[in-house]
Amino acid sequence: MKVFIYLDESGSIHKNSKSPFFAVGGYLVSEKDRLKIISTYKRINLLMKKNRNLLLSCEIKATDMLESEKIDIIESVQKIKSFYSVGKVFNKKKMKKEIYETNIFFNYAIKVLFNDVIIPKFKRFKKLEFIISIDNRNIRVGELNNLENYLKTEFCFYDYDFSVTYYDSKTNFGIQLADLLVNTFYNYYKDVKLIKNLVLILDDNKYNVSMFPLTKTKGNYYN
Repeated sequence: MKVFIYLDESGSIHKNSKSPFFAVGGYLVSEKDRLKIISTYKRINLLMKKNRNLLLSCEIKATDMLESEKIDIIESVQKIKSFYSVGKVFNKKKMKKEIYETNIFFNYAIKVLFNDVIIPKFKRFKKLEFIISIDNRNIRVGELNNLENYLKTEFCFYDYDFSVTYYDSKTNFGIQLADLLVNTFYNYYKDVKLIKNLVLILDDNKYNVSMFPLTKTKGNYYN
C-alpha cells in the first residue's frame, strides 16, 4: 500500500532559540486523492493572492495568513476522504539534554512521528510504502539521503519502504499545506487564542496530534 505524506516543521530546534516548542507534521493521503488535495489548496491559495493583489508566484506562509483564510483552506481539504493530518509537538523545556545537532534531532522527531502517530493508523497492513515530500529546510547536499536511510534503518524489522524527496515550499503546494497544518499544531500550544476559531472547525476524525511523550492533544489517538 502506498501512503503519500507531506511534512514540514514549526518552531525552532536550535538550543539557543527562544521558541518553547518544536513541531513536525503535516498530512497523509492516498494516491487517489493526492492531486485533489493539492488542487483544492492551490485554488484557495490563488484566490487569496488575488484578493491581496499579490504576485501569483509568491508564497504565503501560514504565519502570514488570516485565521479566516486558514479556516477556508482546512474546512475544504479535511472533507476529502483520505486526508488525514498528523503532528508531534516537542516541549523543549522538558528535555533533559540540549540539542547539539539539529539535523539529527529533526530525523529523530520524524521517526517519533511515524512510530507514535502514523504507523499505528496502518497497523493492519503488513507492507507499506511511504512516499514522503518534505520542505528542504535549507538542507545541505550531503544530508539529502540522511532521513530516508535513517527511517529505513529504524524500521528495518518491518516490511516498510521509505522514499524522501525534498522540495522548495515556494513551488510546492503540498508542502505549503503541510506548513499551515504544523503551524496550527504549534500555535495550539504556544498561544491557542491565535487559532481559537480554527480549532473549533477541526474534524477530530481527521487529526492525530500529540505532544512528546504520548500526550494527547487534538483528534483521535492510537495506542
